[in-house]
Amino acid sequence: MTLLSVNLGRAAAVPHAEGPGGLTGIDKRPVTETVRVAAPGPKGVGGSGLAGDDVCKKQHHGGDDQAVYAMAREDMDAWERELGRPLANGVFGENLTTRGLDVSGALIGERWRIGPDVVLEVTASRIPCATFQGHMAEPRWVKRFTAQGAPGACLRVIRPGEIRAGDAIEIAHRPAHDVTVALQFRAATTERTLLPRLLAAGAALHPESLAAARAYVERHGG
Repeated sequence: MTLLSVNLGRAAAVPHAEGPGGLTGIDKRPVTETVRVAAPGPKGVGGSGLAGDDVCKKQHHGGDDQAVYAMAREDMDAWERELGRPLANGVFGENLTTRGLDVSGALIGERWRIGPDVVLEVTASRIPCATFQGHMAEPRWVKRFTAQGAPGACLRVIRPGEIRAGDAIEIAHRPAHDVTVALQFRAATTERTLLPRLLAAGAALHPESLAAARAYVERHGG
């Protein structure tokens, strides 16, 4: 399991951006240098967990519980075949492009050690938005991405440090439940009846997803 690339985005004004002033950092590009990773602070205040990576709409993106976004190169390769065009690392707005790691099949609360120091914890899936749709410039992109069910994972920083392309990735901890990123994504998007199952992940789950699961159980039972 390998970190193929570390990808950073700089704020840029584009017509499809939802951020303040029409700015977005979704167009991330691989960098060759070592990058510092640390918890950025609470959502709404903190941005990305990677130094030099811009987050423009902090009420929806960034913050401690979604400090880093990872995508499997294997899933991007599948999209290359479907779309019939090359997709560079970072094009999905991911900070980390991995090889040999089932990112969407990772368990909520699973911990990854990247390089000698950094430890990240899986919290939730990525939820596609209008900015993502405009960035990809593909018809019905949000619906197609959602139907594919391989959204990649958001992570919080457990142990800060430095990473760079080529670092080894190791699964340092795998919890005992069966709540995967893909399951959480389906519960959040197309299959709300799955929400009670998310409670098995406990406090490792992104707080907003945990609150949605609890609210569903209160209304409908579980």
